[in-house]
Amino acid sequence: MMTCKEKAEEWGVSVRTVNDLCKKGKVPGVIKEGGIWRIPDAAPKPADGRVITGKYKKNQIQNEKKPLPIGISDYVRAQSEYYYVDKTLLIKEFLDRKAYVSLFTRPRRFGKTLNMDMLRVFFEISDEDTSRYFTDKAIWKSGAEYREHQGKYPVIFLSFKDVKFDSWEATFAKISELLQEEFGRHSELKDSGRLKDYEIDFFRKVLNGQASEVELSASLQKLSKMLKEHYSIAPIIIIDEYDTPIQEGYAKEFYDEIIGFMRNFFSGAFKDNSNLSYGLLTGILRIAQESIFSGLNNLTVNSVMDDEYDGYFGFTEPEVLKILKYYGSFDKEAELKDWYDGYFFGSKEIYNPWSVINYISKGCLPQAYWVNTGKNEVLEDVLRTASEDITEKLYSLLQGERVIARIDQNVVYRSLTEDPANIYSLLLVAGYLKALKKDLQGDGSWLCEVAIPNREIAAVYKKEILSHLQQIGAITRTTADKIAESLYASDFKGLQRGISEYMSKSISFYDSGAESFYHGLVLGLIAMMDNQYKIKSNRESGDGRYDISMIPRDEKYPGIIMELKAEKGLNEKSLEDLSADALKQIDDKGYDAEMREDGITDIMKLGIAFSGKKVKIRTK
Repeated sequence: MMTCKEKAEEWGVSVRTVNDLCKKGKVPGVIKEGGIWRIPDAAPKPADGRVITGKYKKNQIQNEKKPLPIGISDYVRAQSEYYYVDKTLLIKEFLDRKAYVSLFTRPRRFGKTLNMDMLRVFFEISDEDTSRYFTDKAIWKSGAEYREHQGKYPVIFLSFKDVKFDSWEATFAKISELLQEEFGRHSELKDSGRLKDYEIDFFRKVLNGQASEVELSASLQKLSKMLKEHYSIAPIIIIDEYDTPIQEGYAKEFYDEIIGFMRNFFSGAFKDNSNLSYGLLTGILRIAQESIFSGLNNLTVNSVMDDEYDGYFGFTEPEVLKILKYYGSFDKEAELKDWYDGYFFGSKEIYNPWSVINYISKGCLPQAYWVNTGKNEVLEDVLRTASEDITEKLYSLLQGERVIARIDQNVVYRSLTEDPANIYSLLLVAGYLKALKKDLQGDGSWLCEVAIPNREIAAVYKKEILSHLQQIGAITRTTADKIAESLYASDFKGLQRGISEYMSKSISFYDSGAESFYHGLVLGLIAMMDNQYKIKSNRESGDGRYDISMIPRDEKYPGIIMELKAEKGLNEKSLEDLSADALKQIDDKGYDAEMREDGITDIMKLGIAFSGKKVKIRTK
């Protein structure tokens, strides 16, 4: 049996129209249960007796489509005024597992805040009957044992998603304001006859913005105790995006202050708190190494690697197909998948929800929507600390290749300087990589085969790589364009001038004459060209391994093979000879074999020699 809302989507009419048809007896087999119409799944759409033109009908149906919830994290609004993807079975799984304190780590903009607000509305005691927001959802059909939890708990809810400031003073002021507002949501405690005078005094102190840092660090513990005394049932505490101020503290150098506060703040709320029914937190990273959750042995962490809750953050493929059908965009499935699919949470394939709804709202225009919603500090930090080996692997990832990496879910920003290999762990949990194959190790880490998820994330890699080259070497977009244009036009003197221009401005930042350095540099300079070329690095072809191969995506472009060599202290003549050796090696080793097997006959060969700031290119 289906609800009026579900039938309305199937028939392309409003929910009100379906209700009216049921009332008039025009839907065969319909029954009413608890004031709600239940319609047989196979019930056909009845004729309403009006004669309308096809054009009018199409416009009418289009106008009745609900808008997509871009930027809406209010559950009540999202499910009533917008197209809502039903994630309420998250409640069922949560109640089945009965974890005392749960931490959900997912990338930004994957629905964490909306899901937490859904949990708040479902569980929270309220003067209004909030069950009406769930009677047509999947959770309501799951059984009385789940419905009996609806509206039965006091709830403490805080979201730190907007706590992004440059100093500890400003950060603390914002946290204080959020706590003041949350205490205000529970203003019934001011006049509770069940609280002691000193508890009322503390409550009013927070409410009036007069509590000190020490007092506020204990505020969750004290508020949970007061709520239990008032309602005779322990509250649920929900903390959304708990690690946002911690990440800001790391980036803005007030890390010790924010860690010190959060340790006491969370300890009072979740460690040995007898006044807690359940605790839920969301974030991007698991900050376990900082002892924020020290001694909290009942914390259950659910990450992108775990099968539990794998379909509740982000959109699954069936959900995406249903959205496309609803908005009449089913023919865009392949394009949408190419741009925004590719994540794996647990063993489930997941689409980026923010990008999907923006793509459809913008008339199915493919753009990098997710990467423009905030700073990409993770990738910036990665590029700043990456070793030559890791830099080369990042460029390989950009070309669609896979990399074997050890994933430690406890990684934090600070660990980048301790072990650059932690880069892959950060990129995975932050949404910049996907784990294809994974093998759990004895120490709790995972050995994974990782890759870039989709075209949208490839776009941010390219953007950040160019930005990184601009920062460290003063390369301009004009220089990058000049290099690309020279390759397109087979203008190798122009190419040499473009690379030389970059070298003259950047090489002083390095003390390196290693070939691997120049290899990474050239890969970075041509990374923007992957719309026209598939770029490969260090791959076998003929009798050896070429340095860089640019395979054209369109037959109007030539194939390009580059062999790079570098030595320190060469004069002009020696540099000429070295570039000639590099060019000769391409022919001697048959590096063009791979392209010729693919039917590419127009192949340009480049022998490129470096020495300090100098570069020489030989072509054939």
